[in-house]
Amino acid sequence: MSGKKPMPPIIIKKKGGHGGHHGGAWKVAYADFVTAMMALFIVLWLMNSSKKIQEAVGGYFKDPSGISTKIGSDMAGAAEEFSVSKNNMEELKDAIEQTMKQMPKIEKLRDQIEMTVTNEGLRIELMESEKGTFFDSGSPKISDTGRELLLALAQEFGKLPNKVAIEGHTDSKPYVEGSNYGNWELSTDRANAARRLMQQDGLQENQVTQVRGFADQRLRKKDAPLDASNRRISIIVQNLVKKPEAAKDTETGAGEKKSGDEKKAGDEKKVVGESPSKDSKEKPAEH
Repeated sequence: MSGKKPMPPIIIKKKGGHGGHHGGAWKVAYADFVTAMMALFIVLWLMNSSKKIQEAVGGYFKDPSGISTKIGSDMAGAAEEFSVSKNNMEELKDAIEQTMKQMPKIEKLRDQIEMTVTNEGLRIELMESEKGTFFDSGSPKISDTGRELLLALAQEFGKLPNKVAIEGHTDSKPYVEGSNYGNWELSTDRANAARRLMQQDGLQENQVTQVRGFADQRLRKKDAPLDASNRRISIIVQNLVKKPEAAKDTETGAGEKKSGDEKKAGDEKKVVGESPSKDSKEKPAEH
């Protein structure tokens, strides 16, 4: 035997457990599961919520910018996401101006677009140039520029419960001598062409209440009846009106009050007429 000591045996210990490190994949899966469950609970909650809450939630997803907070509970309209009344029509005007600023081609035509708040609502006038801008010259055919602007306006107005009216106007220059087609037909056809386009993509089916053709009867520049700016179409976002139910409730309340007053007056009259005096009560009747 040699004097060397034997080497101690090497012992390898294997750790038990979960079979090694799995990373954070389970966290992602768990987060997806929790998100899906939350979405399910929201859907179930909405299904059992009132119609007003459902419309409010739907209005948020349709308009996350927050215009839907302008809800008019006593206003009539086809939709209830948000409403524009006479008091906040200026805000709609500002929103339209901001939209136009994002359209470079339209922004260059600001001198031919005029927006004013009137007693009827927000009036937007698209005025023609000598060569035609929004319509081909002397034609109801909408140009590419006119199409772009009208569709942008339709997208904005389609979100509103407000009704819309569209007008067509011409200058005083005779159309074509001896033709059966004149300024009355042209102004009406242009307004109707704008209506068709805007209803194809944006405006609600029953949102347009009037299509008017005025020919040259409402000139912008009466001292210059042949000026190109007299040739225009006007789009009017009309003010909302009170719901008939609200007016009916008011009348009913007044009627009930009136009936109550009449009843009270009748009772008082009855008491006065039936109250005998002390003398007549004690005095015997004479024959």
